[in-house]
Amino acid sequence: MFASAVNSQTRFKQAPGKVQAVVPDAPKAHNPVIFADVPDMSIVRAGNMYYMSSTTMHMSPGVPIMKSPDLINWKLVNYAYDTLASVDELNLQNGKSAYGRGSWASCIRYHNGLFYVSTFAQTTGKTYIYSTKDIEKGPWKVSSFRPSYHDHTLFFDDDGRVYMIYGGGKLRLIELNSDLSGVKPGTTEQVVIENASAPSGDNIGLPAEGSQLFKINGKYYLFNITWPKGGMRTVVIHRADKITGPYEGRLALQDLGVAQGGLIDTPEGNWYAYLFRDYGAVGRIPYLVPVKWEDGWPVLGVAGKVPETLDLPAGKGLIPGIVASDEFTRKTGEPALPLVWQWNHNPDNKLWSVTKRKGYLRLTTGRTDTGFLMARNTLTQRTIGPVCTGSIALDVSHMKEGDFAGLSLLQKNYGMVGVKINNGSKTIVMIDAGSGTAIEAQAVPLNQNVVHLKASCDFTNRKDTAEFFYSLDGKTWNHIGSPLKMTYTLPHFMGYRFGLFNYATKNAGGYADFDYFHIEDK
Repeated sequence: MFASAVNSQTRFKQAPGKVQAVVPDAPKAHNPVIFADVPDMSIVRAGNMYYMSSTTMHMSPGVPIMKSPDLINWKLVNYAYDTLASVDELNLQNGKSAYGRGSWASCIRYHNGLFYVSTFAQTTGKTYIYSTKDIEKGPWKVSSFRPSYHDHTLFFDDDGRVYMIYGGGKLRLIELNSDLSGVKPGTTEQVVIENASAPSGDNIGLPAEGSQLFKINGKYYLFNITWPKGGMRTVVIHRADKITGPYEGRLALQDLGVAQGGLIDTPEGNWYAYLFRDYGAVGRIPYLVPVKWEDGWPVLGVAGKVPETLDLPAGKGLIPGIVASDEFTRKTGEPALPLVWQWNHNPDNKLWSVTKRKGYLRLTTGRTDTGFLMARNTLTQRTIGPVCTGSIALDVSHMKEGDFAGLSLLQKNYGMVGVKINNGSKTIVMIDAGSGTAIEAQAVPLNQNVVHLKASCDFTNRKDTAEFFYSLDGKTWNHIGSPLKMTYTLPHFMGYRFGLFNYATKNAGGYADFDYFHIEDK
């Protein structure tokens, strides 16, 4: 299927620096390429198609796979796994969670007709390597082994040997078995760069990490991110003639905090660096930076800056490739949930359905919970910038005393609008946890079984505010509660997500039916 692939991203054969003709006055792509939380990207080209993996940590399924014909317009096509492991932290059980943990920075490679996606998880203490012939349909073969190699880059060398470089600040190299089942017996790790942060100065806050290794015209190029204290996130590149070094390094980009990523080439011979930028509450958003070659070094940016426009096809928006509306109607043979959806932690699959009531998502409670963040089976999608709105229609007629169901904006400092059942009465409630403490900002009595709920987000220039609304007829909307001040927090390490939730505080077994989820980018 991919016999025509030009490279495996670890080995680039064609000469750097060819220039592609650009059609005058054609609409151009803009940075950011994806105005949504797609951090720790790793990209590979197979023939004329690009594939990207990313980080979604505690979400399930995990390690999303996206594809693009042009590096700009991306679509979710798969995940490397349905669930990483069945442990209390990933199952949201016994008071434990995996917020901000789960699986971290992945590495995608294409080698000898196979796709490989590797990741690591402190939650399980393991490194994982997933492989498949068909990256869009699978199946995936998985090997896992200890320890968890932090921010590693998977690398297939020309002599058939397989390596990982990993770590922070002091970067280490290990060799793997040819079947990738673990570290090769008889080999030991070795330090290849004693202080990879050095090119960005002595005053380092975040030591060099996020390794991605490439081989181009016989030389090895290693990309890392550092963060000098009081400065911004910075790209550092090292190069060597041997994988073991010695490596020489230089500061490669220091603009807008756009950093961490690697290199990709086009079939025409153009080069780009794919990187991401921390952008407040929406999350970590991907950028592309043009690359030219000088004296055997990739030179990033335009006069050292990240350009606003790119000589690539214009973006067509993130709907429906990255996020999408859902009517919850399913035809025979269709997946129960489109790929745009991810569960907050591992789901309990007995307690959700899109078939028990045609055209609805049903969330049934299976236990009691003390709060929203520890409740299972919250179904999520990314928010997108610069502005977006998510809305639902909710049937609450089968909820039980103490139940709470509705629409949330999920992060540690969350916001939500939903229906609570108290003393047999229904109330529309807006909860504001923007301060870190959940506050009931407003409550409105509800005298019917169906209600429409909406959340609108504004990430323009990092405004990072959200407003919540309800409607009794789906036409006239009423503001409820207070504006939510959204904050990107490290305990969750993720941009805000729309979440459909239902949890019990007194009695399990009630259910809520969601008629639709609609998302708009205006």
